[in-house]
Parts: sequence; structure tokens; C-alpha cells
Amino acid sequence: MADPQAAGAPSRRFAQGPRSVAEARRFVRTALDGVASDVVETAQLLAGELVTNVVLHARTEVEVSARVDGGGTVRVGVSDRRPDRGLVPYAYPPYAGTGQGLALVGHLASRYGVDADEDTKTVWFELGPDDVTPDGTSDGMPGGTRDGALRPSGGWEIPAPPPSDTASGATVTLVDVPGALYSASQQHRHTLLREVVLALAAGEDLGVPPGELAAAQDMNHLISTCVTAALQQESSGAEIRSLPLSVPPDAGPAVQALRTVLHLAEEKARDERFLTLPALPRSRVFHQWLFDQIVGQLAGGPPTAWTVVPREPGAGPSELVPWDAGQVQASRVPTVAADERNTIIAANGPAADLLGWHADDLVGLPLTTLIPEHLRKRHLVAFTSLLLSGQPRILGRSVPLPALHRDGRLVPVRLFIQTQEMPDGRTVFVAQLTPRAAAPVTPTRPPGRTRSVAPQQPDGPTPSAAPHTGGAGAGMPALQRLSLLADTGAALSNAPNLDEGVEQVGRVLTERLADWCAVDLFTGEAAQVDRVCVVGRAPGEACPEQYEGRLPPVSETARGPLARVLSGAGPLLLAEPSPPSRATSALDAHYRELLSSMGTHSAVVAPLRARREIIGALTVARGGAERPFTEDDLPLIDDLARTLALGVDNARLYQETRNIAERLQRSLLPVLPEIGHLQISARYAASSTTAQVGGDWYDSFVLPSGDTALVIGDVTGHNLDAAIAMSQLRSMLRGIAVDRREPPETVLRRLDMANHSLYREATATCIYGLVKGPENGPWELVHSSAGHLPPLLITEDGRTRYLEDGAGVLLGLDPDLPRPRARDAIPARSTVLLYTDGLIERRDESLDHAMDRLRRHAAGLAREPLDVFCDELLIGLGADSDDDIAILAVRPAPPE
Repeated sequence: MADPQAAGAPSRRFAQGPRSVAEARRFVRTALDGVASDVVETAQLLAGELVTNVVLHARTEVEVSARVDGGGTVRVGVSDRRPDRGLVPYAYPPYAGTGQGLALVGHLASRYGVDADEDTKTVWFELGPDDVTPDGTSDGMPGGTRDGALRPSGGWEIPAPPPSDTASGATVTLVDVPGALYSASQQHRHTLLREVVLALAAGEDLGVPPGELAAAQDMNHLISTCVTAALQQESSGAEIRSLPLSVPPDAGPAVQALRTVLHLAEEKARDERFLTLPALPRSRVFHQWLFDQIVGQLAGGPPTAWTVVPREPGAGPSELVPWDAGQVQASRVPTVAADERNTIIAANGPAADLLGWHADDLVGLPLTTLIPEHLRKRHLVAFTSLLLSGQPRILGRSVPLPALHRDGRLVPVRLFIQTQEMPDGRTVFVAQLTPRAAAPVTPTRPPGRTRSVAPQQPDGPTPSAAPHTGGAGAGMPALQRLSLLADTGAALSNAPNLDEGVEQVGRVLTERLADWCAVDLFTGEAAQVDRVCVVGRAPGEACPEQYEGRLPPVSETARGPLARVLSGAGPLLLAEPSPPSRATSALDAHYRELLSSMGTHSAVVAPLRARREIIGALTVARGGAERPFTEDDLPLIDDLARTLALGVDNARLYQETRNIAERLQRSLLPVLPEIGHLQISARYAASSTTAQVGGDWYDSFVLPSGDTALVIGDVTGHNLDAAIAMSQLRSMLRGIAVDRREPPETVLRRLDMANHSLYREATATCIYGLVKGPENGPWELVHSSAGHLPPLLITEDGRTRYLEDGAGVLLGLDPDLPRPRARDAIPARSTVLLYTDGLIERRDESLDHAMDRLRRHAAGLAREPLDVFCDELLIGLGADSDDDIAILAVRPAPPE
């Protein structure tokens, strides 16, 4: 059973089990007595890793041999009785808890290899006397073979998967496997199984029968072997690929055993009984898909691609997007990225400007720097819960909440978080902070663009009037031209925001017309131009970042093709190399460098005109073996530029209109009064899908009598008419209430009469209430409701009750109908909540169910500070709401 080359060397057998790892290390130290200590320590480390592999994967007794030859070379062999169980080296990151054994051997040993016969398999390594440096690293070249010949980097041979003929195996096809996600999921799978083995060895009862664990381990090893072999044989460099796996036809029960063991292990991890954290949702969904594919296809079912599997919010996209800090920097949406330690690792300029920082100063700070103090505890609890339980609350959802400005003020934003994956498998949380005074953005994927470029050529072209033949415009059939124009317009109109739309246009153009294209747009500042998009056809190469973002200004000395087009010329055909002397300004030089670096031999730059103004420029270019553009292409490209300009202008107008609309809405919201014995807090959030002016409003003011008025209302509609009616109603209600000082039902009746006279078609719901009582209490709420949802009373101990008395008809129906009045006591430190229907109502859900959910959520927040109470309601109930939300909360707080 021992290594043949180690004949005569001291050896010892150890029983199957974790204890053999430590015992084997002690044996190696004893057997190598007299050898340099650093060599012995390295030999102990590597022997321990190899014995661990036997314990986890071979599960047989192990025999370890160790000797020193006459030249001082140390040779250690580790043997098991599973020659059929081949080695599967994994490319795991340095921090990973498993999978490093063979990698360490390959890195530290001067020579290594594996021998096998019918009964045994022996993995061995050698350490020369000069191989190990004082810090424990190896000076030898890894990848040695048994006869001393050096194997190419990568070392260990991957065992071939089982045969896939009908007699001994079956083929399962995994369609659209994302490489990064599979690697991270495999790592977590191995780590969980190791924890199970160690826990069972320590005598803990996990409810896993030994036979089921053995079947799970064997199937885990088989899956890893098959996928690793398939990935190595796959020549494509794509991140997502389809892989054929050869598995035994009776593998179904073993797959189910692996699924069961992993489920139990996840439960232990969530209960903090394991050192390993539970998997994030995307990894759990991926494993479910993987196991379902194997079992389903073995039963005769068709394959289902991973990319079409439906996922719940927070489970992540079908493709685990690789982390790229450059994507954060390129995004025009305020974006911050944090790692699993809750530390900011990237922030872009828009985010820094929004929150009063320099982007570089944010990197390295804890994420709580940007979170208001009253929400920090909540954030830390939720973030820890995510890591421990894997259960997200807000991942992949649009959530209204406040961010903390550097000067201490609160900035209302909509938060949208998605995850990305580092090359080593760690998770990055990428958060977009869309100001709630601007249109909310709910992207279909994390921020940033994946762009590619053509091979570089030494020179770029300059304008030419000489005609050429063979252009795409001349040869493209009319139907294809119309289709290209239609798809260009559709790409803009179907995108969630302008940047995404321009990028989609770039993809259309590079797929059907050009090797690469660029879009430059004037900003609101005079003569300032931003390059908002550079998209190329060739996969896998990144766009030079120095050519993106803010361009040099269009100065009087600029005479290049881009400057001419931005000044009104064009479209221009660029066909001949331009000498460097032709670049007379920074903008000219910048554009010439772009053309050269992108390997361009012909290009067309066309102006983007809208409403008789130049708003930017479109560049389409070709390189390599592509036919050059000709003058025959200019009409088509000019039409494309007009389509793009129209879409950009419409998108900007729409964005500006929505921004103005919500700023108008916010300007109509009042400043709340400061009252010593009453805490008052309010929140407003526009819809997550629109940012139009709506009819939701709240108000609070102190009457001359000393009573505190509380108002909340909702005018029918989500347009400018609703906002006008809302502002008129609010103003009239204030005037009537202050002037008349009458009971709530009378004030509402007078308001209804005025509304009927001024706006006969306007209908609205409203609650007008008065909080009465001296500074030390007792207090009561006297209110009347015009068709509005009832106020919710939450006592300090968490009991809840809807104040349903005082309900009457909507405003705008019949001002002569009588209106009731309700009177309810308000205990000290209890909370009265007024809210609009956007907080609770959801499609396909009954109102009773929605109101029960509000009661439960509010009860859990009864003792929280009032600001926390309001923000938590928005976070917990307002995410993804397709209606505006207004809430107003009041809490009596007698002096102590």
C-alpha cells in the first residue's frame, strides 16, 4: 500500500477519521528527525493536506511514508484504498476554507505526482534541501513528475469523467452555466460537507445517516470531477457556457442524498452551529437547478437553461455579474459598492457629489458612514442576518429611505442593491442611490457596461470627400434599413434610462453596421461634452477608459471632425490617416487617439440634431478586414443619427419633466411644527415606477387654540391636475381650519363645499384630526374621515387598533351629506399613524390582508424612535410600490 519509491522508508497506517490528520503530522515530524525545521514544517503541512483529502474524499484508512535520501531530499507519500477516486484540483481563492491541498503541494513541492495500481493510490511529493526558504515558501518549480521531467504549469492531471455510453453512463447537459457562480457555489458546497464530516466526527447528531453522507460525498466528488473536466475541455472563453456531464444512470438517489445533506448543513449554518456562513439566495437557487437538471434529465426530461429559471427578488440575476470597479466609475447613477465586511470599496463621482464627499475619501470607510444614525443598528442587524441566514430583505428591490450627507442632513433616495462576484468568489454589494427628487431607476442588471473593442491599429482616419464603393448603405436592402432604424428607436424607448438606452443602440449598430460606435452628448454646461457610450463588437476586450466621460471643451481652435460635427457640420466620412499635426486642440487630439486606439480604417461621424439644435454626435467605425464606409452610407447613418437624437431628446425631456414634477411635489410638502410634548414625523416617497406629480399630501400645524392639526389626503389621479387640486385643497383646508376653528367634520364639510364650487370633477380622500390635551396629558384625537383609510393607533406595548369611527364619503361627491366625528384617547408614548393607500395596497391582494400586514409591521416598531418607525415602514412596506406614499405619525411624549 505504500509508495513504491519509498520502499524501506518509515510508514504508518492510520484509521479513517479526522484524528488521523494530526497523527500523520506528528508521524512525519518524528520520521524526519534531524532535517531542517523549515523543511519539516512544510512536509507536515503538505502531508496534513493530503491526509485531509483522504478523510474527506476517499474515506479509507490511510498510510503515510516519509524518508530522506542521501542528498537530503525529503519524500512523503500518502496512500489510500480508492485508486478509482481521481484527484480534482480546484482553482480556489487564497481565503477559501477548502480546496487548497493540491494547490499547496503544487506550489511548495519541488516534485510531486500520483501512482495507482489495482488496490491503492499514492500521492507523493518531494522537498529538496534548498527548496524551502526561511518564510516557508518553495524556490523549486512546481509541476514535477515522477521521473523528474517537469510538467507544464497546472500540474495535476484531471481524471477523465466516466464513460457516457448507454451501458455504463448517461449524459446530462447543463445549459448556460455561469462560471463564476458555479465556482462560488462549488466552494461553498465543499465547505459545508467538510463541516458535516467534522461535526459527526466530534459526536454531534446532525440527523445524517453515515450511508447518506457517503452517497452525498461521492456524488459531490463526481459532479466536481465532471464539471472540472468539462470546463477544461471547453475551448470557449465565455463566462456562460453549456457543459455535458457523464453521470451514472442510477445517480438520482445519490443526488437526492446530496441535496438533503446540504439542506441540513444550511440549517446548521443559519443556526450558527457551523463556522461556515449559509449560502446567499442565488447559490441556493443555483444548486436547486443543478440537482433538478441531473435528476430530471436522467428521468428523460429535457434540459432547462439556467438563464431562464425564474428567481425571487434578492436571488440575483441569472448571470452572476463579475465585479468591475470601472463599471461603478462609469455609471452616471450615484453608485457605492461595499464588500462582505461592510466596507466601501468603490464609489463614483455622482454618489460623492450627492452625499458631499470626494469619491476617493469614501473608499475604506464603513458603509454606516452613509447611513443615518437612527438606521445604523437596523442596517447592521439586517446585514448580519443576510450573511448568517442568506435571507435578503431589500436585495433587488427599489426601497425609499434616507442617506446621510457629510454635513449631517438627510438625503431622500431610492436604494437599489444587487450583488456582483469577485474573481475569488467573494460577494460585492453594489448600491444605486437615486435621489427621490429625480426619476427612480430600477435597472435590469447591476450598473456599468460591458464593452469591447476591435484590435488596435497605428493610425486613424480623417475626413475625405473621395467616394468609395461597396458601402453597407448602398448594398443594404430597404427592408433591412427600415428594420435597423426601427430597432434603433425601440432600443431607446424600451430602456429603463437614457444611459441604458444609448448603450442598447450601440449594441444594435455594432451587430449590424459597424465594428464600434461612440455617442457624445452636450451637457447642460456650455461647450461641455460627455462621451456617454463606447460599444464594440469584438468580445472580451475592455474599452480604454481614458476616452470615456467628460471630453475636452469644444474650443475655437478645435478643427477636427468631431469638433466640426458638434458645431453643425456633417455627416462626415473619415477614410484616410491623419498626421498628428492635424490635431490643433485637446478635443481633436483626444478624438484622433480614440480612432487610432480602436483600430479604425474608416468611420462616419454624424451630428445629433433635435429641435434645431446640436445635442451631440454619433461615431460609427470599422477596422480590420471590414469593408470601409463610403459616401453611399452617409444617408443611412444620418437617418440613424436623427432617430437617436429624437430618442435622446425625448428621454431628456421626459426625465426633466419627471424631475421637475417631483421637485414640485416635494416643494408642496410642509415643514412640520415643533411641539415640546408631541413628536411628529412624516415621509413622502414617489412611486418606484413613476415620478409624476401625484395627489398624496400630508400636513400638520398648530391652531390658535393650541390644538395640533393632523391632515393626510389623496386626490384621485397622478398628474398635474391632481397636484393642482391637492395644493388647492391643502391651502383651503388650512385657511378654513385656522379661521373657523370648528370641529373636524365641519371643517371637512366646508372644504367639500369649496371644492365642489372650484373643482366639480375633483374627488379626494382626506382625514382632518385634532390632537387635544395639555402638555402632561391626557390626550385625545378628534377626527373626521372623508373616505380615507382609518388611522392606526399603536400603543407602547405593541397593541394596535384601527380608529374606524368618523368615516364619511369622499370629498367631491355630495357636500350636503352629514359627516361624522370620532373621539379616541391617545395613551402616552403611543403612536397615531396616518397613511395613504400606496403604503399598503398591492395588486391581487385583499385590503384586509394589507391592513393586517401594516398592523403587524407597526406593532414591531412600537418602541422605536419615531424617525426609525417611519423609515422602517417605508423600507418594509414601501419597496417596489407602484403608487405614491405619504405617512404622518404623531406620538405624545410627556416631559419626564
